[in-house]
Amino acid sequence: MMRQILIIKVIVVLFIFASPLLAQQNDFIKEYLERFENSNKYLIEVANAMPEEKYDFKATQESLSFAESLMHIGYAMDWHTQSLLGGRKSRDWNTDTRYNVGTKTKKEIIKVVDDTFQETIAYIKQFDTTQFNEKLDYFGLNRTKLQIFLLLADHITHHRGQILVYLRLNGVVPPRYVLYQ
Repeated sequence: MMRQILIIKVIVVLFIFASPLLAQQNDFIKEYLERFENSNKYLIEVANAMPEEKYDFKATQESLSFAESLMHIGYAMDWHTQSLLGGRKSRDWNTDTRYNVGTKTKKEIIKVVDDTFQETIAYIKQFDTTQFNEKLDYFGLNRTKLQIFLLLADHITHHRGQILVYLRLNGVVPPRYVLYQ
């Protein structure tokens, strides 16, 4: 009887301490999704702002074109969530047809990026937050899954910043910045 009471007390104590932690993790996902969905909307506005005839524009010879940058953002979202976090075999950037610009139109490129955002959002919604502290190899560095979420957001922001400059270099005024992304 004493053993059962002790077990119940241990369970109650664990629940008291675990509940706030799980709530914080779920709050993170909720807040991350709000930010991520805003990021999607803004990136699509940026993509729509560039005239289609300028989608092959490169700031320098070594740079990705505007279209390649958009597809790179999509590819990286897919890789971070579906492959790195989700365990699916990674697409090969050099041979993949989904994220290869090829002969895709502006509309087709935007659809691929938007579809990838939607797939990423669906993945994030179902993510088991108890895995946040699990570590993965991230280009030779040990990073937690929580850090991977943050790295993904940084990566999108990094490349979106580059293509915002591409708009300016082509005389296009970028869409007004969307807060909280």
